[in-house]
Amino acid sequence: MRTAMRIVLVSAILLNAATCAAADKMKPGLWEMTTKSDAMKAMPKIPPEQLEKMKQMGIKMPDMQNGAMVSKVCLTKEMVDQEKPPTGGREQHCQNKSFNRSGNTYTAEMVCDSPDMKGTGIVKGSMTPDSVNSVYDFKGVSHGKPIDHHMETTGKWLGGDCGDTKPFPMPPKK
Repeated sequence: MRTAMRIVLVSAILLNAATCAAADKMKPGLWEMTTKSDAMKAMPKIPPEQLEKMKQMGIKMPDMQNGAMVSKVCLTKEMVDQEKPPTGGREQHCQNKSFNRSGNTYTAEMVCDSPDMKGTGIVKGSMTPDSVNSVYDFKGVSHGKPIDHHMETTGKWLGGDCGDTKPFPMPPKK
């Protein structure tokens, strides 16, 4: 269940960031994304000494604050210019489907169809060059158990330099 929930959470964050980037009105560079959900509120807190060990091993963990995950996302000019969201390595589990944009609002659908997880997620949001807001809902089944997941994401542009934050992999061009 935890693996499936991680896939849903990571997929949703990538889908939110990517669908916003596809709108070509966001600025490329470093973004701070804050994602809130009931699942994150229920996650156990990782002790500071364990976080430090993970950091020493090169594992970069997002900050968890009050049931929210705060992470840095790097959007390149190529990502912003492309209408196709980055896959982030999750294409074997979930695929981005319909993406629709009208002005500064957008909707997108994510469909998961793997032995571990099946379901559909819908994201609705709005963006400006410096900010993004979205709501994501996923319904499906993971390892035979129902999932009904709600998540809200806000993002703000921090600047044009991504520093040591690496962009997500881009899908192959067709």
